[in-house]
Amino acid sequence: MPEGDVVLRTARRLHAALAGRELVTADLRWPSLAAENLVGLEVIEVVAIGKHLLIRLDQNATLHSHLRMEGSWHVHRTGEPWRRPRTEHEIRAVLANSEWTTIGHHLGMLDLVATDREHTLVGHLGMDILSAAWDPAVAVRRVRDQGDREIGLVLLDQRVIAGIGTFFMSEAAFLRGVNPWTPTSSVGKLDELVRLAHRLMVVNVDRATQVTTGNARKGQEAYVHARSGRPCRRCGTTIRVAQLGEAPNDRAVFWCPHCQPGTVPTDDGRVRRPLGATPAPAGRRTRSPYRR
Repeated sequence: MPEGDVVLRTARRLHAALAGRELVTADLRWPSLAAENLVGLEVIEVVAIGKHLLIRLDQNATLHSHLRMEGSWHVHRTGEPWRRPRTEHEIRAVLANSEWTTIGHHLGMLDLVATDREHTLVGHLGMDILSAAWDPAVAVRRVRDQGDREIGLVLLDQRVIAGIGTFFMSEAAFLRGVNPWTPTSSVGKLDELVRLAHRLMVVNVDRATQVTTGNARKGQEAYVHARSGRPCRRCGTTIRVAQLGEAPNDRAVFWCPHCQPGTVPTDDGRVRRPLGATPAPAGRRTRSPYRR
């Protein structure tokens, strides 16, 4: 799922293309919005709040979208050909002015509300980790108030801090040596963990690829995220993956058992092979029983 850095970068691109211009096309391919007409309205601004995008228009209107797992917005010059998705139904929204056309693909949510009613959609969110109003002391206090909840779940809870997803949670927890299943009340130097998550996300806002290792080469970007079955970059222990939280809202979380010791109640102990690996063909000799 796109995290706060991706959403903020998307908001900036949409703002540059739409803000201060009148919509000449507004095709909302969403059942509850099919009859809405935004043509002629001027886009005031596009902002990100956590993982939510708000396109604010004049006449007290806000178009809200959430990318969920697969969503994305694309910007094209109006009138020029653009690469269409495999199927037309993947397009959820088309907003265009005389210069730019923006296309919303696979959007997970699309709502139209009065701007003074935005709180009904985003009012439950905690402080945006990438906002100019970010206050680490307040954020740490909100996290600490969660008591014995697993620290991984707390950092992923958008009601506590908005914007953090599994990538930055897993990476920050690894770098601080914190097991994501540790009760929040037992995490030492909680302020350093929260500040690190913030710093990692800030430096990634302007990157096309999320990187925490300092190496943007493919396969080298992360310490633990999506690296189950591979050796830890620090100690060589096999990185593991297990579910955090209760179904159906549980999330796959990656960690190093040596660098982040502690109990993981959802780890079944099975051998973990690298993500994307497949068994080698029968009779073929390889160094490992799996290949990529």
